[in-house]
Amino acid sequence: MIGVTELRAGTIFEDQGNIYQVLSYEHIKMGRGSANIKVKVKNIKSGSTTDKSFINGARVNEVEVIKKDLQYLYKDTDKTYFMNPQTFEQIEVPIKMIFYEAPYLKEGESFSISFLGEEPLSINLPPKMDFVVEETAPGVKGNSATNVFKDAVLENGLKTKVPLFVKTGDKIRVDTRTGAYSEKA
Repeated sequence: MIGVTELRAGTIFEDQGNIYQVLSYEHIKMGRGSANIKVKVKNIKSGSTTDKSFINGARVNEVEVIKKDLQYLYKDTDKTYFMNPQTFEQIEVPIKMIFYEAPYLKEGESFSISFLGEEPLSINLPPKMDFVVEETAPGVKGNSATNVFKDAVLENGLKTKVPLFVKTGDKIRVDTRTGAYSEKA
C-alpha cells in the first residue's frame, strides 16, 4: 500500500480494481479539517482520464511495474512496434493505450516503457523533444511588440504555435506534456 500523499505524476497505482497512472497531483488544505488530495489520472486499460479525490491519509495499492528501454520501430493502423536492443525481441503496444504519446514517437529513438508482468502499460516520454518545422507562415517584421505566435506543422504532423522568428526547416524543442513550443533547438 502507498499513501496518496506519495502519488506524483507518472506513478501507477490500483484503486477499486482499476489501474491508473497519475497525470497531475494537487494537495488542497482549506481552513480547518483534513487536507484533500486531488489527482488527475488515466485509466491504463481504457485510456480515459478522470479526476479522483482522496482524503489525507488514504492509501491505494501500489503496482509493481518494470521499466524497459525499447527502440521504436514503426506503427500500423492499430499497433506500434518496439524492439528490445539486447534481445532483438519485438513488442507490440496497442495505439489506443498510448494515444496521447503516439505523435511524439520517432523511428529509431529509445523510449522507456512500463510493464506489468509482460503487459505494456504506458510510455514515459522525455519532458522535451526536438522536431523539425515542416510548414509555417513567414514572419512579418514589425509584429513583435509582444509575444506573437503563428501556427506551425511539425515533422510528426503535430500542430503547435511558434514565435514569429521560427522558419520552415528550423529545429525546435517541444514540451511533450502540453505539445507547446519550448525553445529553438
